[in-house]
Formats: sequence, structure tokens, C-alpha cells
Amino acid sequence: MSNASPVALITGGSSGIGAATARRLLAEGHRVAVTGRGAGRLEKFAEETGAKPDTLLTIPGDAADHEAVAAAVHRTVETFGRLDTVVANAGYATHDSLADGDPAGWRDMVLTNVLGPALLIHHALPALKESRGRIVLIGSVAGVVYTPGNIYGATKWAVTGLAENTRRMVTGDGVGVTLIAPGRVETAFWDEAGGAPEGLNLTAEQIADSVVWAVLQPAGVDVNTVVVRPTGQAV
Repeated sequence: MSNASPVALITGGSSGIGAATARRLLAEGHRVAVTGRGAGRLEKFAEETGAKPDTLLTIPGDAADHEAVAAAVHRTVETFGRLDTVVANAGYATHDSLADGDPAGWRDMVLTNVLGPALLIHHALPALKESRGRIVLIGSVAGVVYTPGNIYGATKWAVTGLAENTRRMVTGDGVGVTLIAPGRVETAFWDEAGGAPEGLNLTAEQIADSVVWAVLQPAGVDVNTVVVRPTGQAV
């Protein structure tokens, strides 16, 4: 593949929305790097895609670890020679509340969901300024509506704010910033909650469509906020 082909780095890219986005971008001719905590899961994902080593790079690491994120960005640029898009996708929910939740689990969730995207932006920004690239943050409907006692929702409100704060910081450098805020999506996100809610849910591939649509906008077009709900989700 040509060294002029665009390059994307996706955190939490071995499953769910991250994996679906990686597959779509590969199909669009991008070279893609994906990160994840599990080396085995990354290897399985790479095998399933059938992508060649010169188009797909897998990088084990914690999205909330400063050194791991810096290393992932460095390795992506070193391997592919450029960086055009980052997708801050890594995140999860503890599925509990302020009233009855277990605070022991909140710290890691907050770090992954909030610090993780901030670290990715910080380390990727020099390369993105050079390419006049794009930053995509995967937020949530929980970050645009209020949910009683929802700690996860509070982290996604932080991502909503991070997206706009970042946009105002980098728009003069020609870097685009997009917040994708999905509603209910049937992924492993719901495993610890006993499964996805009843009713119509979106698929990871449908959210990936929105991500890729934003990424493939012409130069000079900056899509800022995309909220995607399944029909029937009222809030």
C-alpha cells in the first residue's frame, strides 16, 4: 500500500465499535493501528480481518497509561510514516450508581473514559497538525442527557466537553474534531449488565458508519457532533 494512504489509530480497537471502525477504514484504503489491553484479542482480531502487516498494526497497551499511549502514537507514526486520524474509542461502564455502586471500580473507569482520550489527543496532536487530520471521540447519549446517579454518564459528559474544548484549541491548525454519541449499541459493553436492553439496538457497524462518514469528509469540512440513537430510544 502507498505511503500516501491515510493512517488511523484507534484505541480499544479489537472489538465492538473500535473493531468495526477499523474494518471499515481498512476497506476504505486506510492503514490502521489498533490498541487494546489484551494481546491475544488483538492477535485474533488481526487474523479475522486478514489484513496484511503493512496495513494493520496491533499495539497492546492501556489507553489510560501515559507511556503506553505515547508509545502507541510513536510506533504508529514510525511504522506508517504519518497519522491522519485518531479515534478515542476505549471505554467501559461499571453499570452502577452513586447510591448503590462500588467505588472501587470507578477509578479505572474514569481514567479510561476521560484521561484516555485526553492522552491520545495530547500525544497525537503534533502529527495531526502536520497532516491537518481529524480527532474522533466516542462519547455517548449518556453524555448529552442526564441520567440519575450515573457515574458512567458523568464520564461521557466529560468527553462531550473535551471534544468542544479540543475543537476550539485546534481548529485554527486545520484539525477537525468530531464527537460521536451513540445510543444503545449491542456490543460487549452490556455483558456485565446481563445483556443489552430489550428493544431495537444499534450495531457496532452502524456506529462505525458514522465514524467513517465523519473521517471521510472533504478537507475544510469539520463535523462536530453526531448523536445516533436506535429508533424507539426516547432519551
